[in-house]
Parts: sequence; structure tokens; C-alpha cells
Amino acid sequence: MKGLNNKKAIVTGAAQGLGLAIAEGLCEYGVKVCILDISPNLNQVVEDLRQKGYQVEGLHVDLSQQNQILDVFNQAIERLDEELDILVNNAGIHKPMPAADLLVEDFQRVMDVNVTAVFQLCKLSGQIMKKKGKGKIINIASVLATQGGFNASAYSTSKGAVAQMTKSLSNEWAKEGINVNAIAPGYYNTELNKFILEDEERLASLVSRIPAGRFGNPEELAGIVQFLASSKSDYINGVIIPVDGGFLGR
Repeated sequence: MKGLNNKKAIVTGAAQGLGLAIAEGLCEYGVKVCILDISPNLNQVVEDLRQKGYQVEGLHVDLSQQNQILDVFNQAIERLDEELDILVNNAGIHKPMPAADLLVEDFQRVMDVNVTAVFQLCKLSGQIMKKKGKGKIINIASVLATQGGFNASAYSTSKGAVAQMTKSLSNEWAKEGINVNAIAPGYYNTELNKFILEDEERLASLVSRIPAGRFGNPEELAGIVQFLASSKSDYINGVIIPVDGGFLGR
């Protein structure tokens, strides 16, 4: 992975959880990362990473507001010395509740963040990468891209869309030297899954279906991102790679 040194990356939703582990994993190999996140803790996260000797920038953005995306993207490119090699669309939100109780407005916000913002950032990044003749776009889908989940109608719909978007864009852009792939994380110890981790009965039920016998830890996702961001994956296009402790193979 030494070829990652001095590459430039945008990682969304990287102020905590899987995104933070992804950003740090890229930084470990010398990638300069710009984090896009809504979190009020973003500045502290950036400072903590810099204290480790990493090249990191941070920009606040609400990805549900489509009119913010172009401006913050341009700012990110400026912070990355007018270059971009890697995009990781990690930011995502979930509204766990029965579909009958889910407001259309809440469904739409999930789609805005998890799908429309992903498309916008893919499109903007693709325009830059085409000029270079190469680039890596890594979308974070979910095992719920193929399974319906429970009380997850908006989230599952959005992640299914991300998976199909990934395949479609790879068909268009592979010939341009741009690798578009996705990762389908399973169940991890993150804030997003706090509602599951605090429900002993549901947690036990899910763990019983995971061959590894546990939820994943965020840092365990970093390796596949490092691989997909590197030249070692130059002939991999349009795949959805599960990193789920064997959940989908059960």
C-alpha cells in the first residue's frame, strides 16, 4: 500500500465510528485526508489526528442540504492542494422505526444524505478524476443493501440504492481509469448501532446469526478501504464487498 503516500482523499462522516477508522487507516499510509462532517466534534477530531502526525483537514457540512455540497466540495479540493485521488462516501443516517410510523420527511432526509449526497459527490469527484485518468471511489453500502432489516425501511432502501449506483457508475467510468466500488459493512460497535447494542434481546439475536460471534470493531473495516484505495485494486470495478463477520454467508 506504499503507493498511497501523498495521495489526496475526501472522507465523509469521519468524525466518529467507521468513518474515523477509515480516515485514520488512510492517514497511516500517508494519505492527506479532508473530512466532511456535520459533527460539532470535528475540529477536535482533526486536531487529535494531527497530533498523531497525520495530514488532515476538516470541513463542516450538512449533507442533507444539497445546496451546501458544491461549495464544501470546492473548499475540500482547495485544502487538498487542488488534487483528489480517493473519495470515500461514508456518511449516513438511520431512522429506526416501523414504516407505518415513519414520516415522509424523515424518509426523505435519509435519502438525501445516504443517496443524493453520495451521487453529488461521486459526480463532482468523477469530473476531477477523469481529467487525471484515474481515481478511486469507495461507497459505503450495508448488508441491508440486500436484506430488508427490521424497522429499517428508509435505511435499507437507501443502501440498496447506493449498491446499484455503484454498479452503474462503474459501468460508465471504468474505462476512464476510475474504480467505483462499495463496501457492505455488517454490524459494528458504533454510535449508529447504539439502539441495538442497548437492546440485549435483539443484540443476542443478531450475534447468533453472525458466524464470527460478535459485532465488528471500526478499525476492522480500514483494511479493505486501504486496498480499494490502492493500485492493488485497479482491476476491481462495480463490486459490493461484505465485511460482516460472515453474516451474509449464513
